[in-house]
Amino acid sequence: MFRSPNGRSIVSAVMKLYSWNVNGIRAVHRKGLFLSFLEKHQPDILCLQETKAERGQIEIDLPGYREHWNSAAKKGYSGTAIFSKQEPIAVINGYPTEFAQRFSFADELQRDSAEEGRVITAEFENFHVVTVYTPNAKDDLSRLDLRFKHWDPAFLAYCRQLETSKPVIFCGDLNVAHTELDLANPKPNRGKKGFTDEERKGFQNMVDAGFVDTFRLFTQGNGHYSWWSHFANSRARNIGWRIDYFLVSAALRGSVNSAAIHPEVLGSDHCPVSVTLR
Repeated sequence: MFRSPNGRSIVSAVMKLYSWNVNGIRAVHRKGLFLSFLEKHQPDILCLQETKAERGQIEIDLPGYREHWNSAAKKGYSGTAIFSKQEPIAVINGYPTEFAQRFSFADELQRDSAEEGRVITAEFENFHVVTVYTPNAKDDLSRLDLRFKHWDPAFLAYCRQLETSKPVIFCGDLNVAHTELDLANPKPNRGKKGFTDEERKGFQNMVDAGFVDTFRLFTQGNGHYSWWSHFANSRARNIGWRIDYFLVSAALRGSVNSAAIHPEVLGSDHCPVSVTLR
C-alpha cells in the first residue's frame, strides 16, 4: 500500500475508503439507501459524519464490518463513525485528553465542540484513518473564531502528531470550499460561512503541512461538488459545494490510485467521496 522512494508499491492490495456525511444515518437507512450503497460500493473502510445516532439506535445488520461510533453528548446531533472490514489496532474517540488540554473547544455560548462526537481515529497496520465533522461557522459566523483559532489548528496538530508514528488519511465534512473552483457561485458566497478567508486559510494550512487533497490529483476544474442545498432544486442543477474531502500524508501520495465524488448516491444532502489505495 505504500511506495518506496523509487516509486514501487510496497503492498499491492487494493483498498477502497469512502467518506459520507449521511445527515442522519437512521433516515438514510429507512429510505433503503444505506445498505444498497454498501452493497454496490463495498468499501473496505467507511467513514461517516453527522450520524445523529448512537450505536444500537439503528437496527442494521453489517456482518462484514466492525463498527466504531463516536456519538455526541446531545442526542440526535452530530456524531461520527468508522466501519471497517478489518478490525483496527486501536480506536480513539475525539482528541486524546492530554492533547485536548492544549486547546479550547467551547464557543461564545459555551457549546463544547469536543463533546459533539466530531472526530474518530482508527489505527491500522500501515496508517491512521481519521474522520472529522468540522464545526460549521454558522450563518452569523458565530463559530468562526472557534474554527480558525482553535478547531482547525487543533485538528492539524493532531494529524501531525499521528504522523510521527505512521502516515495519516483524514476525511470528512470539513465545512469549507478550499478554492473558487470548489463551489458553483464563489463571488456571492465570499465571506459567508464555508467560504471565509479564515476557513480557507485553515484548509490551506493543512495543504502547506504536506497533506494532499486526493481528488485534485486526478480532477481539475469546477462542477465537482459533494453538497447541495435543499432549496431551488440545487442538486439537479448542480449548484453545489465541494466540502467533503480525503487528504493523505505526503508519504501516501504515490499509493493513491484514484479519488472520486459519487453524486449519484442519494439519501443525504451530501454525497460520498472516495479514494482507492494500492
